[in-house]
Amino acid sequence: MKYTIHTDLAIEATALLNPEESRDMNGIKTENYKESYVSVTRVEILNAEGEKKIGKPIGNYVTLEVPKLRENIINAFDSAKSVLTKELKDILGLKKSDTVLVVGLGNRFVTPDALGPKVVDKLLVTRHLYGVLPDEITKDMNSLCAIAPGVLGITGIETGEIIKGICDKIKPNLIIAIDALASRKTSRISTTFQITDTGIVPGSGIGNKRKGLTKDTLGIPVVAIGVPTVIEAAAVASDAIELLIEAVKSHTQKDSPLFEAVSAFDNDNRYDLISEVLSPEAGDLIVTPKEVDSIIDEISKIIAESINEAVNGRTSALLGEIL
Repeated sequence: MKYTIHTDLAIEATALLNPEESRDMNGIKTENYKESYVSVTRVEILNAEGEKKIGKPIGNYVTLEVPKLRENIINAFDSAKSVLTKELKDILGLKKSDTVLVVGLGNRFVTPDALGPKVVDKLLVTRHLYGVLPDEITKDMNSLCAIAPGVLGITGIETGEIIKGICDKIKPNLIIAIDALASRKTSRISTTFQITDTGIVPGSGIGNKRKGLTKDTLGIPVVAIGVPTVIEAAAVASDAIELLIEAVKSHTQKDSPLFEAVSAFDNDNRYDLISEVLSPEAGDLIVTPKEVDSIIDEISKIIAESINEAVNGRTSALLGEIL
């Protein structure tokens, strides 16, 4: 039986390509750069061929990796916000007076899934300020509104249906959807941001797919921002074995029995083997860091401040002082 590694990150889906596909990157364009504490990888899926290779829709995917966030280094948080704001501005392409609707996906009562609602709580919404504040303040800013619609199990309504109704009423020019993601690497949990202009399918990271929030379903562009907060138990075990293999190989002679033994697990079937062993006992176990509460608080603050600045620039800071 072939097991599928759940990941919402285009950078990981690209890394999962087999050697033949990796050598033939037709349909997929990648570029990288580093700025301070942040490593940025841009993946552009150009056509149906690229879409088929990594299982992601045609579009742009920008991944920011900030490993030092785990060490609570203040400069790393500042760098993450700065680069996220810059990349967000580029992908949004807002025009003056555009209305932006931010949708905070997820269940605020389940901490690893509360990223979206937490971001909405920290946003500086401005749509209601037009006609109230002086023109000198509102002339250079866009209209920002936000909603945290909850989940189907609580509301009994599909998130896509709620957002479609709101869009029909207020007619935003663009949607920014925030959601918690799943990763296949423990090192990326809480340290990686992904921005994409392809929209999002709520719940896809844990295999609970709902109706997608995309331009096709809503009629307007949807930019998604996500951070991995969960990982499959099998992926954690696979990561641990990979680290063990690297450690043993670096300190063991190649002709030793131990080297040969660990080499048997150093292949693409390792994840399948672990999943097969875990399935009867752990099922589809999803895990998250023990300090997930503080992680969600810090990450949601970075995203909210980046959105505020990307949408309203310096006006957001001015309004923050006034309000």
